[in-house]
Amino acid sequence: MAGGQRSVVFVCLGNICRSPIAEAIFRKLATDQGVINKWMIDSAGVIDINVGKSPDSRALSCLRQQGIETTHKARQVTKNDFVTFDFMLCMDESNLRDLKAMARKVKNPKSSIQLLGSYDPQKKRIIQDPYYGNEADFEEVYQQCLRCCTAFLEATT
Repeated sequence: MAGGQRSVVFVCLGNICRSPIAEAIFRKLATDQGVINKWMIDSAGVIDINVGKSPDSRALSCLRQQGIETTHKARQVTKNDFVTFDFMLCMDESNLRDLKAMARKVKNPKSSIQLLGSYDPQKKRIIQDPYYGNEADFEEVYQQCLRCCTAFLEATT
């Protein structure tokens, strides 16, 4: 897609912890590198339980500590996402299975469905859900997403 716009949607279970963190990090990285206009960036959840809600307060706090703000509202993955986004980067094996099952119901999906952790230089493929954890767990998710998003941006720009 030389010269054209690329697109990525980050996906986790409910779109209030991991995927909005990854989306916000990637948006900041793309902005800082001057390539934001070359990307369509979003995040979504596999399930619909949090649709319309802001990210978890601990996720927002973690991002703010890094100087990152987000106005994202949770949404669920749609069939249209599979034909709109070049990349669907998810957080764990369960998300991956769910997305691949959804993709089978879509005519001519174009999305490359991958684990975001497959880009981790430290080889931690799974980004654990911090929802039932504490602030340290959110910080670990932030650091892992930062490594992965940095490597993904380098690999695709």
